[in-house]
Amino acid sequence: MKVLIADDELRLRKVVSLHLKKSGFEVIEAGNGLAAVQLAEEHSPDVIVLDVMMPEKTGLEACAELKKMDRFKQTPIILLTAMAESEDLKKGEEAGADAYLTKPFSPKELIDIIKSRTG
Repeated sequence: MKVLIADDELRLRKVVSLHLKKSGFEVIEAGNGLAAVQLAEEHSPDVIVLDVMMPEKTGLEACAELKKMDRFKQTPIILLTAMAESEDLKKGEEAGADAYLTKPFSPKELIDIIKSRTG
């Protein structure tokens, strides 16, 4: 299963990527929202994980853009964020996110969410 993870924090991205690979996932990495959309179109991942606060394009913007495309309507998109207010969660839902994970989080928690969203 192919997972695209987009986060502008290189260290966090590498740690999560390592855990995903150890769990048998193929991982594609992006450092910003614009690259995430481009890589998603190029690689058609099974799951997309987006940090909310990123340069070029936020995770919310990237999520909304991807969910407008027919090929990603059914693709689970998980938003990662340090912002956990109800208003932030509402924005994630409006963008089309399938799940919301607040930072700090454990990679196991993310893997469990991915597995629950992909059967």
